[in-house]
Amino acid sequence: MNKRFGQVWLTGILILLLMPNTFAQADFLVFWKKFSAAVVAGDKATVAEMTKFPLSMPYGVKAVKTQTDFLRRYNEIFNGEADAAQCFGSAKPQKESGRYEIYCPFKKTPNDKENAPIRFVFESTKDGWKFAGLDNINE
Repeated sequence: MNKRFGQVWLTGILILLLMPNTFAQADFLVFWKKFSAAVVAGDKATVAEMTKFPLSMPYGVKAVKTQTDFLRRYNEIFNGEADAAQCFGSAKPQKESGRYEIYCPFKKTPNDKENAPIRFVFESTKDGWKFAGLDNINE
């Protein structure tokens, strides 16, 4: 009986340890569905609300410090080197070191899934998941 109790107890502990990751993934997928739909629809206000400031930008590009700056630079962020609206429709989030990343191809070669260097980064914050950065991994 004690051995059985120990196995049940250990199983319960393992489940509890794994649950935060499961909840975090589920939370991100809910976030991603809303965020990507807002980008595809061009809903700048919703996208801005789901963004962490300052927003990290590629090497040599000034960070986006405020929501006002974000709205002004929206096209640069989502339709600069990549067409995020097109990419986000089929992009699959990749988990990396506690955050999620989406990789998009260059706007000029939208079907080149092998060369997708434009990275959109999403981080968990005290207010939930947020869009936290844009990068060109080739730079």
